[in-house]
Amino acid sequence: MPTTWYKPAGVPVFPRHDATPGPSVLAEVLDKQPWRQELPWPKGFEGGIAHRLDNGTSGAVLLADSPLELDELRGWFSGKLLTKTYWMIASCDVKWSENRCSRPIAHHARRKTRMVVQRGPDTPHRGQWYDADSRFRWLKGRCFEVTITTGVTHQIRVHAAFLGIPLAGDHRYGGGELPDNVPQDWEFCLHHVGMTGPNGFATQPVLQPSWAK
Repeated sequence: MPTTWYKPAGVPVFPRHDATPGPSVLAEVLDKQPWRQELPWPKGFEGGIAHRLDNGTSGAVLLADSPLELDELRGWFSGKLLTKTYWMIASCDVKWSENRCSRPIAHHARRKTRMVVQRGPDTPHRGQWYDADSRFRWLKGRCFEVTITTGVTHQIRVHAAFLGIPLAGDHRYGGGELPDNVPQDWEFCLHHVGMTGPNGFATQPVLQPSWAK
């Protein structure tokens, strides 16, 4: 059974590319489970970490406990067999309680740190378009549940903005300021609750952010 690990908001999954000192999920995993360093993980999946979350996102990270298990998990990801559930806080109110965005996503034509939703056949972009599907369901206040089976960079953030509910605090996509009840060390309000998959698979529960309770 794969391991579920908690990632705090603001902590990267892997060490930063510029070698800036600081915590990471991988460093914590290898410190607490040093046996993982001895296994032949493929590049980009060190420690058995099977996927990534944005630095600003908190929540469940899935770890394989062996290279063979990692191969199976990678097959689930590529086959879109895993349903990932998130909670988010929107920066504004909307009149709908459920919505869905299935528009493809690509890298922004000029800004390397941004993604863009395909609004039409001539939408400026860089590289290829990636299929993406996000389903939004209102929970309470400005809190929404989001489920995805795809995993494109910034997927929920750009789809939420496209639907008119950018994440609170997400300045990159028009989210404005954080709510008063959210600690200011959060970049934006997005939490990965966990995943479900084939044969009854489900990640273990992880710590919930205070703003989602």
